Amino acid sequence: MSGTNPFLDPARQVELYGHGSRLAGRSNALMRAKTSGRPVPDSIVGLVRDHHERPDHLGLVLDLGCGRGTSSLALAQELRPRRVVGFDAAPALIEQARQRARRLVGLPVSFHHGDFHHLPVSAGSCDVIVAAFCLYHSPHPQVVVAAIGQALAPGGLAVLVTKGLDSYREMDRLVAAAGLDPRAEQHESLYVSAHSGNLTDLAAASLDVLAVEHEEHTFTFDGHDHVAEYLATNPKYDLAPGLYGNADALAAALHELLPDRPLTTRSLVTFVVAQPRGGRR
Repeated sequence: MSGTNPFLDPARQVELYGHGSRLAGRSNALMRAKTSGRPVPDSIVGLVRDHHERPDHLGLVLDLGCGRGTSSLALAQELRPRRVVGFDAAPALIEQARQRARRLVGLPVSFHHGDFHHLPVSAGSCDVIVAAFCLYHSPHPQVVVAAIGQALAPGGLAVLVTKGLDSYREMDRLVAAAGLDPRAEQHESLYVSAHSGNLTDLAAASLDVLAVEHEEHTFTFDGHDHVAEYLATNPKYDLAPGLYGNADALAAALHELLPDRPLTTRSLVTFVVAQPRGGRR
């Protein structure tokens, strides 16, 4: 791995998201391990209901960094806006989101590929814009937040979601203790660009902040095989050739190097709810 944070390195985006199965495998392993914390799509829907002045009569909802479309589909199913647009920089993830949406006939949702520094909507056109677990992929997240403010309609709502800098530190310790990457605990956080500690300030530079919520999510992995499913495509670590992307080989290495036992790790998830400057209509 180069010295550049992999989440901020354009050269690594095809590697990270060029095939939907990589993100799916990592996400599925993490969700199977989850023991506390609300599903984030449900929390986003709840925040829109709590803070938007007319959540049952929404027009356009834009889901930035939509990935495989989980939050986009939840917004469409639960809120029934006129239209939901999912937007992501990874064509493979967009195609996977479209495939998932085809199985849910009649939902007003579509998915589009593009750069979230250049939003695919006109000024003042969106009732809700969600940016969940994506702002830390921008070296200048304040530019994205400013664009969100411009795209929101009067009375519109932004829901921004990120993770704490120290998320999954227990995983760092495991990788270091096994010798798979002795410097695992020294690597820069993947979330350094937009994290729990600076998200409110990023939002407040362009928007009026209405609410901030922090929630600790806990995950317990069954053992090395389960951990390896998550670690195999995690870009944070400098793994030996043949281990990155190979969960079976990584699990075998862990079994050889450390006694097998469950691993509990944590992530702080932060939600910021904000509206355009000037408040309600």
